[in-house]
Amino acid sequence: MSKQFIQSPIHSGFGSQTTAQEVLGRLSLKGKVAIVTGGYSGIGLETTRVLANADATVLVPVRSLEKGAAALKDIPNTELIPMDLMDPDSIDSFAKRFLATDRPLHILINSAGVMATPLRRDNRGYESQLSTNHLGHFQLTARLWPALKRATGARIVSVSSRAHRLGGIDFDDPNFERKTYDKWKAYAQSKSANILYALEMDKRGKAHDVRAFSVHPGLIPETNLGQDLTEEERGPKPIKNEQGRYVSNEQNAVFKTVEQGAATSVWCAVSPQLDGLGGVYCEDVDIAEAVPADSTRPDGVRPWAIDPELAARLWKLSEDLINIRFTVD
Repeated sequence: MSKQFIQSPIHSGFGSQTTAQEVLGRLSLKGKVAIVTGGYSGIGLETTRVLANADATVLVPVRSLEKGAAALKDIPNTELIPMDLMDPDSIDSFAKRFLATDRPLHILINSAGVMATPLRRDNRGYESQLSTNHLGHFQLTARLWPALKRATGARIVSVSSRAHRLGGIDFDDPNFERKTYDKWKAYAQSKSANILYALEMDKRGKAHDVRAFSVHPGLIPETNLGQDLTEEERGPKPIKNEQGRYVSNEQNAVFKTVEQGAATSVWCAVSPQLDGLGGVYCEDVDIAEAVPADSTRPDGVRPWAIDPELAARLWKLSEDLINIRFTVD
């Protein structure tokens, strides 16, 4: 039986220092099929490694087959298929190849993303962070829907960010066609979109036993996500202490390893603790707390990212932008 959407911690027993492997424990994923976008670098690569080593078959979309093959050469049970999230035809081609195998899709982890990039646009003229982080994943999920439904118990995980607290969706000008481009506002918009999408996806999908979650992985210095940032633009700075662990030069900022950063995604993808739940934003391997819009806390989820009316509105906007009707019947 489905439980009501409730954005409140369940006290999972895990925490900010839990690793993805610790979340998984001895759970076998034999017979399960997963797709992990961004699954050949950073926390996506660790997510792939942990799932594949638990005997799941993990498909990894890659822009470069050469780079993907090099990253995954020591990981079993993986398959590489070309795909570019900013190219709608590429997404359709990937989904068509997967659906042709007639396999169910038990886990879809939308982990790929870009952050605070200079103004770039895809071939449709859409701003690159919205295009990559949200619209590409929205289209991918729509195309893979038959396989998700067939899995009888699929989970979709969208990797968001605490940066959603910097702002929500500008429904009047989502692609910065009229207002001045602000790369952090664009990033925040795309990450708020990830959370709203999971909320609406779960609402529509749960009748088919498909549940959706969004996650903040944490602050992880050992990835290339911030490759477009200057040193001055970076937020909390990672500093290694005498034990070689990353700490921060800012109060209340906690850095994670890649292994810890992948933990919440893996938890949302496989944990029985979340059976019957969905639509929630998670962090530190638990459901996050809902906090007021004016909260100065770095954690928690803001109201504009968990508003059901905004979630439904974003779904419609996304359908209009990609010119696809995403129905789940």
